[in-house]
Amino acid sequence: MTDACANAVPRPLILGSTSPYRRELLARLRLPFDVAAPDVDETPRPGEHPLELAGRLALAKARAVAARHPEAVVIGSDQVADLDGEPLGKPGTHERAVAQLRRMRGHTVIFQTAVAVVCQATAFEQVEVAPVRVRFRALSDAEIENYLRAETPYDCAGSAKSEGLGIALLESIDNDDPTALIGLPLIRTARLLRAAGVPLLQTQGP
Repeated sequence: MTDACANAVPRPLILGSTSPYRRELLARLRLPFDVAAPDVDETPRPGEHPLELAGRLALAKARAVAARHPEAVVIGSDQVADLDGEPLGKPGTHERAVAQLRRMRGHTVIFQTAVAVVCQATAFEQVEVAPVRVRFRALSDAEIENYLRAETPYDCAGSAKSEGLGIALLESIDNDDPTALIGLPLIRTARLLRAAGVPLLQTQGP
């Protein structure tokens, strides 16, 4: 890894994700950016810990987009719910979401949210993981069903959409990067972008 991008001319910024949640979060930094689908196989490897899986996939997504846009600074991100070392991904269906929430109720789940920044032209490559400890309430089957029917969070890791009605599922959230649970840890993202030479908090043009 290197900070070779730091002295480079300004480069295009690309979010390697089609997630509307990550797009909305990155927009908070008020940087111009494009979006590109990374097209990465997200299948866990045998015995792969959720933290390792999240970091590997975030980096793979950034690399995949950077390969098509070698002059750009590319952000990749991934989130995996960690239930006692077992990865829980996006449920995809109502039935799987019910099963996930039944398993998580009354337990603490660590949402491993990784962000990677890659600049292929100058060999910059860094990844960080922001763990978020979430304690779920002892939910009834009826509460789970009502939540899923109202929110349909089938594209969210662990079926928990905390920025919406999913907050009612929880007893507590413990983390050091407030947007990590939504899908993109902006404190870490900003740190990696600065390391890659992307200016933040600069004077805006007219």
